[in-house]
Amino acid sequence: MVKIILHGCNGKMGQIITDICKEDGGAQIVAGIDIADLGNMPYPVFTDITQCDTDADVMIDFSTAEAADRVLGYCVAKRLPLVLCTTGLSEAQQKKVGEASRAIAVLKSANMSLGINTLFDLLQKAVKVLAPAGFDIEIVEKHHNQKIDAPSGTALALADAINSAVGQVYEYKYDRSGLRKKRDAKEIGISAVRGGTIVGEHEVIFAGKDEVIEIKHTSYSRAVFGKGAVEAAKFLAGKEAGYYDMRKVVAGAE
Repeated sequence: MVKIILHGCNGKMGQIITDICKEDGGAQIVAGIDIADLGNMPYPVFTDITQCDTDADVMIDFSTAEAADRVLGYCVAKRLPLVLCTTGLSEAQQKKVGEASRAIAVLKSANMSLGINTLFDLLQKAVKVLAPAGFDIEIVEKHHNQKIDAPSGTALALADAINSAVGQVYEYKYDRSGLRKKRDAKEIGISAVRGGTIVGEHEVIFAGKDEVIEIKHTSYSRAVFGKGAVEAAKFLAGKEAGYYDMRKVVAGAE
């Protein structure tokens, strides 16, 4: 049984992870950390991270970028592996994540979904066959109307995975509205759609002569990210210091 401290336990993702762990025989939340103790969690909740002295195997952080420095400092001091799910970190904070990974195991990914991270490997295999055959590549991502960044970090990570598989030959195009020329063969178009309550959809289109291949992942609820975070915690517990991502979790499940 992997014992988890959940930072950001009262947030939407924290509540989802709490429910997932109730049904998961391999993971147990032994403590939560949040700015307030609402008294509704089946484990002790600490409002000050420095006061949390509960023994655990790993921490999951689903909170805010403002709290990242404290989380990293706590986990390094406690030698506690960290699944870092918080997004929007600054360059300085990203550097601190790298520094922390020299002392503890840190897992961070652009997207915690097991499905998306399986898609990375599928795309790398596909592009090695389709790129030499002249297929054009486009990525279309869709999210809810409250998402402020575009394109999504996951869309960029998908493009990076494709590009790395063929030696970084592609340039990324985010907007063609000001261009009056035909498409370059060595580009990946990345388009963002924002509307309604779409949780997340990422589609990669390989368009060749007389045929099109579409590979798509759709998230219907945030639970897919919570499930991925719990699987990541089980994977990371007991690991040596280093920087890990969800693709290693997927590879470990094969």
